[in-house]
Amino acid sequence: MSRRVKEMLIEDVGSRLKGVKDILVVDASKLDGVTANKLRLSMRKKKISALGVRNKLSRVALKNVGMTSLDPLLEGPSTLVWGGEDIVALSKEIAQWVKEIEPLKIKGGTTEGATLSKETVEELAKSPGRKELIGQIVAAMLSPGAQLAGALLGPGRKLTSQIEKISEKEESAKEESAVAAPAAT
Repeated sequence: MSRRVKEMLIEDVGSRLKGVKDILVVDASKLDGVTANKLRLSMRKKKISALGVRNKLSRVALKNVGMTSLDPLLEGPSTLVWGGEDIVALSKEIAQWVKEIEPLKIKGGTTEGATLSKETVEELAKSPGRKELIGQIVAAMLSPGAQLAGALLGPGRKLTSQIEKISEKEESAKEESAVAAPAAT
């Protein structure tokens, strides 16, 4: 490969990865063509990109965009995977595919400049995603308010219930006296 072609590849990879903070590295070298296409099409639907480039070119491109945390992972066959909602969603998607496709292997990743091991990526795949965490936080924030509202409304409901029972008894007593009064005359 000529120097100019390498420079063009490095520039292209760098432009694709510019601004990306979460990247996983997988070994997809043992996948057959049909399986690899199925994987890529499925990931594309979820806005996840995958790029297989020679490690040396990847290192140079990543260095140009200020990301050197993947250097230890770029040994042997490597495919860079990025996109999705966040690193947790990306990890979940890749972990799901690793379970389905045996030859696919997770090598590690990076998020916010920190290198992630294979085990860390697998742990991220088990943790709640961004939307789930936001839901949990909102539920935790609303819980005390709901409890307070219940505590404030509880005595009022009891009072209302007691008043309704008394009024029902009075109405039934009036009806009985109205029915009994014509019979006595």
